[in-house]
Amino acid sequence: MKEYDVIVIGSGSGMSVVDEALAHEKSVALVDRGPLGGTCPNLGCIPSKMLIFPADRIVEVQDSAKLGISAGVEGVDFSFIMERMRKWVRENQAHMRQGVAGTEGLDFYEGAGHFVSDYTVEVNSEQIRGKQIFIACGSRPLVPPVKGLQDIDYLDNETVLQLDRRPDSLLIIGGGYIAVEYGHFFAAMGTGVTIVELADRLVLSEEPEVAALLKDELSRRMEVMVNTQAQEVSAGGKGVTLTVKDRGSGKERRLNAQRLMVATGRRSNADLLKPENTGVETDQKGFIKVNEYLETRKKNIYAIGDANGQQMFTHVANREAAIAGRNAFHGSRIKMDYSVCPHAIYSHPQAASVGLTEADSRKLGGVLVGRARYMDVAKGEAMMEERGFAKAIASKDGEKILGFHVIGPYAPIIIQEVINAMASGGHINEINNGIHIHPALPELVLRALSNLEEA
Repeated sequence: MKEYDVIVIGSGSGMSVVDEALAHEKSVALVDRGPLGGTCPNLGCIPSKMLIFPADRIVEVQDSAKLGISAGVEGVDFSFIMERMRKWVRENQAHMRQGVAGTEGLDFYEGAGHFVSDYTVEVNSEQIRGKQIFIACGSRPLVPPVKGLQDIDYLDNETVLQLDRRPDSLLIIGGGYIAVEYGHFFAAMGTGVTIVELADRLVLSEEPEVAALLKDELSRRMEVMVNTQAQEVSAGGKGVTLTVKDRGSGKERRLNAQRLMVATGRRSNADLLKPENTGVETDQKGFIKVNEYLETRKKNIYAIGDANGQQMFTHVANREAAIAGRNAFHGSRIKMDYSVCPHAIYSHPQAASVGLTEADSRKLGGVLVGRARYMDVAKGEAMMEERGFAKAIASKDGEKILGFHVIGPYAPIIIQEVINAMASGGHINEINNGIHIHPALPELVLRALSNLEEA
């Protein structure tokens, strides 16, 4: 049995650990069943945004009449848009494979590994042992218990990337980030979209008013059904039939479409590793339990990224990888701080958030809340952005930012200065003392903070 200083399972955020271990002259084994690079560049963040970017342009053209522009979209080359994305993925995979093959001191085990005993992993019938092990095995689509679902050819956020033809109509089960982003994409492409969400609103982790505006805007281009349970699906004719029930009235309805997509979240791949064989514990949802240092219950075994389920975003996984590497190889005791982990929704409109929601902040006691519309700043008025807004949440003394939420054009860009300020302690003067360009959308941040009042 070959022994290593470090075994890394997963080539997404795990590659940062590989690099750090090699820099410390450790012997390293990388175990990955593929695709190389993990979810983000192959099945998630990057390919989806390569699709959504042209969708954004289409909707902007369609909405340009409010600015006095008569314009229209003459045609959409769906096959070109899809192949452009897949070409980038193929080239990136090839580049990464070359990099792994050419890295001195790294042994690559390509296959599905699993634990067989303490610190011992089996892959392709070969066993290897590691003094330190980093689990970065990622996640896979979560499939809801809808009757008949396993009997039809449904799409998820991974298989949807292989489509060559645009479906005429699409049912999406789920109302989270994946659902609203792909709902936006397909509606822009010309597909008739229906979103079916079990909860009483979309994107549950967002502020209620953000979710409400997103629903209103999406409903202009598709049917959005909330508080609705997907009960049964069946194939028939040229498509699928989904039976749903309104959770309020109990009324049932049959929906028909050419294709069906499941977008009800992601689940950890940890179960595929059989972590119990090495003493690593998982929670009730299958995520690996870690402490604030990203250590599992087993000494010298760490879990990062989607495997631990803390916050399932690539930028969070990358930060976890950096911290786990520091703790493992530098003897540090750095805690992972999730309080300033931001995220964005690339639907239309875009949304972005960092820190506490108003509901969560109230548990701390009194807070101040400030709101500002895009139309309250000159650039927003120039854009005629009538519905977008920002919401700031601050401590009762008005000195510290606790949370910030934006919905509207360029929301992920606008919020970045708030993220930076919060990462440095969150004092409002860190933003107020800076000179902001006028007219520009970051003035929206200033305006929201200047409107703070007791909630």
